[in-house]
Amino acid sequence: QVQLVQSGGGLVQAGGSLRLSCAASGRPFSNYAMGWFRQAPRNEREFVGGISWGGGATTYVDSVKGRFTISRDNAKNAVYLQMNSLKPEDTAVYYCAVARTSYTSYTDTYNPNHYAYWGQGTQVTVSS
Repeated sequence: QVQLVQSGGGLVQAGGSLRLSCAASGRPFSNYAMGWFRQAPRNEREFVGGISWGGGATTYVDSVKGRFTISRDNAKNAVYLQMNSLKPEDTAVYYCAVARTSYTSYTDTYNPNHYAYWGQGTQVTVSS
């Protein structure tokens, strides 16, 4: 059974940093793109960023470019989201996800329909 277990998150002041982790189990995901999404209250789920199956390419929504960094460790079947210079508008529940098909291009990671498995969600709250 495939599972994505998230950790990290919490409460931080504006300008601070947090790191989210997402550990996958059940089978290897080294050939699958992975992504991060977030959902704030009363908002739809929003793409944050994605990473290619090999980890060599990433893409981000404009609002987090230069502040957030996605990385992965295929040996550990894990993906990470390093969030720096956090703003109150980054407050949301964050979700990691694994692509539905292998070798999905990282340029397609913006689309939630391309994902088959999702983490349980992690609350990130940024105070002003």
